[in-house]
Amino acid sequence: MGTYETLNDVLVNLFRDISGIEQKAVRELGYPDITMNDLHVIEAIGAGEPKSMSSVARALSVTVGTLTIAVNSLVKKGYVIRQRSSEDRRVVLISLSARGKDVFKHHDSFRQSMIDSIVKELTPEELEALTRALTKLNSWFRGF
Repeated sequence: MGTYETLNDVLVNLFRDISGIEQKAVRELGYPDITMNDLHVIEAIGAGEPKSMSSVARALSVTVGTLTIAVNSLVKKGYVIRQRSSEDRRVVLISLSARGKDVFKHHDSFRQSMIDSIVKELTPEELEALTRALTKLNSWFRGF
């Protein structure tokens, strides 16, 4: 197998495997109604102060309309709270409910555990090379 085919296989399988592992972990934690898309929105909202719909949409590189569909679903499921800004009633703010914060916290712990497991298998040189390569790859994808 050539370099192109190997890289293609690695990227496709890595994306699929990480998504599958994350989805399984969320379901096992007792959140069977959370999709990967839901999880990305929950991560973008975060556990801090309420954020505007437009800032979350920018962070996810989606339109406000697309985010609205996802947020509507998460509000119905009880993971997100939507409110109007007290300073500007035109601005819609979203934040995580207690249930949403719980998902956020569990998923953050899961990711930390996954990274810890990967790191402990690598030498310092391998970790540095992997970090450099993934940073370059991430930069390329962000510019795509």
